[in-house]
Parts: sequence; C-alpha cells; structure tokens
Amino acid sequence: MSMEQLGRWLSTLQVQWPFSLRLRPWPVVLSLIFLACLATAFLVVATTHATRVQYAQLQQLEQERRQLNTEWGQLLLEEGAWSTPARIEQIATQRLGMRIPDVHDVEVIRP
Repeated sequence: MSMEQLGRWLSTLQVQWPFSLRLRPWPVVLSLIFLACLATAFLVVATTHATRVQYAQLQQLEQERRQLNTEWGQLLLEEGAWSTPARIEQIATQRLGMRIPDVHDVEVIRP
C-alpha cells in the first residue's frame, strides 16, 4: 500500500465508524503518569517494609551484642578470681595437701 492509499483508507474508515477515530496524546500521557504514580507508590511501600525489617534485625543484633558483652565481662571477672594467689594457695592446701614449711622443717645446705 502506498501512503496515498493508506490516507484514503483512514479517511473512509473515519467516515464509516460511528465515532471518530482520532488518536489524542493526552489519554496516553495520563495513562503513563498514572502508571508512574502506581509504580512509585509500590516502590515506596516495598522500601518502607525493607527498612522496617532491617531495623528489626538491627535491634536484635544490638541486643545480642549487649548480652555477649555482659557475658564477656563476667568471664573476665571469673578469670581474675581464678588466678589470684590466695585462691591458688587455698586449692593447693585443700586438694594437694601442700603447706608452707615451718622454720624447723627447713634445712639449709651450704656448698
């Protein structure tokens, strides 16, 4: 079909139809704007949800960190208590039967 024949066909088509077949750009523009608003609203909802989920995870991780720091402090205190000289002396006396020798039990060996 040539351009002239296509033009004649379109003009006869417009006359024969009960409504005029005119392509107006504003319905297309309005449809695109509506779709853009709909997509933007969906993305806002999705982003808000993802932010809330990540914030909940952050709160949980911070709670775990606080708990671990508390346990670490308790372990440091226990380590300090286990390594004191008085505790070592007490365990040596009770479990191993060790004692500090009397003056009479000490022998001095000279070269």
